[in-house]
Amino acid sequence: MELESKLESVFGHREFRPGQREVIGILLEGRPALAVFPTGAGKSLCYQLPALQLEGLTLVISPLIALMKDQVEALAARGVAAARLDSSLEAGEVRKIYDQMGGNALKLLYVAPERLANEGFLAKLRKTRIDMIAIDEAHCISEWGHNFRPDYLKLGNLTRALGVKRVLALTATATPRVAEDICDHFGIQREDHVHTGFRRENLVYRVTPCAAGARRETLLARLRARPPGPAIVYVTLQQTSEEVAGFLAKEGFRAKAYHAGLPDDYRHEVQDAFMAGEIEIVVATIAFGMGIDKADIRYVYHYNLPKSLENYVQESGRAGRDGLESVCEILACGDDRIVLENFVYGDTPSAQALKSLVEHLLLQGDEFDISRYELSGSKDIRPLVVATALTYLELGGVIEAKGPFYGSYRFQFVEPMERVLAGHTEERKSFLEELFKTARKGRAWWTVEVASAAQEIGEPGDRVQRALNYLADLGEIILQPSGLRHAYRLRPEHPRNLAQIVEELSSLFARRESGEIARLERVLAYCETKDCLPRHLLAYFGEEMEEDCGTCGNCLGEGAQGERDLPCSLSDAPTLEQVEVMRSVVDENHTALRQPRQLARFLCGITSPAASREKLSRHDAFGALAKVPFQSVLAQAESMVL
Repeated sequence: MELESKLESVFGHREFRPGQREVIGILLEGRPALAVFPTGAGKSLCYQLPALQLEGLTLVISPLIALMKDQVEALAARGVAAARLDSSLEAGEVRKIYDQMGGNALKLLYVAPERLANEGFLAKLRKTRIDMIAIDEAHCISEWGHNFRPDYLKLGNLTRALGVKRVLALTATATPRVAEDICDHFGIQREDHVHTGFRRENLVYRVTPCAAGARRETLLARLRARPPGPAIVYVTLQQTSEEVAGFLAKEGFRAKAYHAGLPDDYRHEVQDAFMAGEIEIVVATIAFGMGIDKADIRYVYHYNLPKSLENYVQESGRAGRDGLESVCEILACGDDRIVLENFVYGDTPSAQALKSLVEHLLLQGDEFDISRYELSGSKDIRPLVVATALTYLELGGVIEAKGPFYGSYRFQFVEPMERVLAGHTEERKSFLEELFKTARKGRAWWTVEVASAAQEIGEPGDRVQRALNYLADLGEIILQPSGLRHAYRLRPEHPRNLAQIVEELSSLFARRESGEIARLERVLAYCETKDCLPRHLLAYFGEEMEEDCGTCGNCLGEGAQGERDLPCSLSDAPTLEQVEVMRSVVDENHTALRQPRQLARFLCGITSPAASREKLSRHDAFGALAKVPFQSVLAQAESMVL
């Protein structure tokens, strides 16, 4: 009864939702568990409530800063000792949280998975009693899952290294194969996999085949014909977000665009206005909605095809959390397939790029540090793909991570330098004088390069860092770190066979590529079927419905029985005119476009570090073949580029 009492007194609920009590029981018995609950079904309570029953810390690993912030604020309002560590915090705030960890003053600590690559933070964790680890969006650890994040791959090893047996993996989107992968990673018994089912009877699903040029008017007709209510319209591209939001605003709707390219302050304003009901419609890329807790969203429209059925379930699941009927509709156009496929193919690095990357690492010496940003630019591989390659090399035993650190600092004096120096002992004053001499003075900021400063004054780099942070803590300087670097060492026991390492890396990236394409194929199959839509969705996630829903568009007879092809106006190969555009770009001999894959990415409108550095996204031919399949463009590029 103690659990039920805290459920009501702390969280304000009189009874558990389906699956919650079972998961909490498994954890309190000291075993790991997997909770696969639909979006909005109360996954967070499954670790928040047992955390109050345990003596030590519950570490929560979450990929979303906004979600961490919201949950910590909600817990604090309920009197629960919770904190978050993320990149938005000042150094003083981080040290305060470290002190709370050391004093066993926290019940829950939220961190991003990338924080676990910080050796200093790991050292703190090893000294802290951790009774439970909760891992949100746990499907990210699986190569068969969507929304893959390389740092998630290390979490299984981390939980074992910390000796934490009570692990809760949480996700709203796991196919049977992904669920099995998660269980294997964390040693979860199959009977401790709690799955409440994805079926939400208040969601009404629709698929409307729609030609590209007809989508705006179709969306407008839907919005006018249906009762008013909060709506999210999901699109693929930032430009589409702006265009559709502008169109709806002109038609009299309170609509705003939301995407990652907008300023942070503006995005927060849009989200807050939507939550408060001041904005009726948000036209957004998938940057919007993660962790959003608005119960009365009546409509979720997919103006463009979703990347996967997992994405679709997650995004459409933001509708109708109040239990009232809500509509989830896809305006399905076959043209979207090419854009989505092109992004998948464009992310896959070439064998030449991977060889150059691995060769660079193997020549660095037994211990080295690199800037992922600089490596991304020099090898023309996107930063996330560089991070993924490095993680694969770690898991393959080629390298070992030693943690991130900042290579440089900018600072401003709050008081005159002479007054700052006067407040210290003679030994420290002498050290600081030598340190300040190494700094490069700009108009408002001084810059210290840690490695060169340490070498110049004959002191360890960590003393330089400690001194600057100490002055910042005293309020004598304003300090800004920059130049993030990651330290590694080559594993001496690994045979450094360049060809073999590159072949294994290429195979891993090729497997991820084929997995993403297969997920897109399942989206197309869903949009083309005339079977019951919820039944089709549930079958993908390993569930069966005894009978058709009777409420979706297909069950209501919207269209003929059997399969249907989606409208598509695009060709499968470049036209003669497009080939001429390709040839003219090749003749310009851009350094960033010398490899066939580089050229294909550019022509398909996919940015890359090298092309961005040369400002080629402003070139007239950038994206000239965005509506041609990437593989066709690549084949043509291979015939042109030697």
